[in-house]
Amino acid sequence: MPAQARSGSAKDARIGPHRAVAMLSFTALLAVVVFGTSDPTRTEDQLFDASRPLEVADQGAFSIPGRYVEVDKQTVMIGQMYVQYQIPKHRTRPYAVVMIHGGGQTASNFLATPDGRRGWADDFVANGYAVYVVDQAGRGRSGFFGDSYGRTRKPSVANVEQRFTALERKQLWPQAGLHTQWPGTGAQGDAAFDVFYASQVETIGDEALIEQMNREAGAKLLDRIGPAVLLTHSQAGVIGWSIADERPQLVKGILAIEPSGPPIRETVAKGAPDYFEDGVVARPWGVTRGRITFDPPAQTPGDLKLVRQEQADRTGLVRCFLQAEPARQMPHLRGIPILILVSEASYHAPYDHCTAKFLEQAGVKNSFVKLTDHGIRGNGHMMMLEKNNLEIAALLRRWEQDNVR
Repeated sequence: MPAQARSGSAKDARIGPHRAVAMLSFTALLAVVVFGTSDPTRTEDQLFDASRPLEVADQGAFSIPGRYVEVDKQTVMIGQMYVQYQIPKHRTRPYAVVMIHGGGQTASNFLATPDGRRGWADDFVANGYAVYVVDQAGRGRSGFFGDSYGRTRKPSVANVEQRFTALERKQLWPQAGLHTQWPGTGAQGDAAFDVFYASQVETIGDEALIEQMNREAGAKLLDRIGPAVLLTHSQAGVIGWSIADERPQLVKGILAIEPSGPPIRETVAKGAPDYFEDGVVARPWGVTRGRITFDPPAQTPGDLKLVRQEQADRTGLVRCFLQAEPARQMPHLRGIPILILVSEASYHAPYDHCTAKFLEQAGVKNSFVKLTDHGIRGNGHMMMLEKNNLEIAALLRRWEQDNVR
């Protein structure tokens, strides 16, 4: 294991010498600029938790190289990944946490909330974790190259409000009306929404390309930093399963926050009375778009014989696709501690249980946890940015400490 992955006090020449830094945050400058305050005594916009000050032994950034390709008779690189890291002064956990954002997003999801509170990255560091946050390949600081990456998807205001933030939305899925935790109205013109929307970016339209490039870059990142826990959100869920399939010995745990799903087909939420209809086949290998290891081997997605539940587990949930028995197993993911976490009000609430069932049937034990099981109510899909984000971070840490060895 690389020295930096083992200890916050050891020197790792590949990343750079440690620099003693105390009370320094990824988010401090952003919050001062946006909200015009740096007074830590004001509890309503407090940047730091006084009981857990952010004491950093080292911080920095580096890039994971991609691969060279020829475009218009010139050699360029695609698939590179930008990585930002912090190592706490007082490290208490042996494995770093790699945070991978979802679709239309960047690492900013984990660095601060849109209303200026501490983000998950700083909170994990303050609680003894080394943290690496990435911009997915083809996104944000990792760079976008249109000639190589092709068409894009642009996040419209209407789409962002509907899926992520608006507290008074049209109820396209049964749980939508339970959303109470977004800071502000969640609509265009509200200060927190405007800051959040300013962070949205175009995304490569080819989801299979996204998955493959980030599988490769994620494997290289683990080769560099050593064994780690992956924290994935939404679209990055398929990336987490893919990296674990590629480097099973280096993935020590997966915290899958509402991972991309459900297995096989997209679910389209359309409102009452039927609420759901089938979308396109998006994850033909079950939980991924690209090939993943099965035993007995599956050469094509057609080798996975599928059946569908005749009845949903309960009202408000979709019917899951599973394998016909005997089910092929997923040996590379077997034995990795996995948490699948779902909120009360997200559009994922009707179907994330299907991902847990598919993995379980394939021999991949996992903990499927609803925030409501722990009395945490009112959250939507962007829970890391919502009013109770640190309560959810504490739940994630407790699970990691109890399950990852």
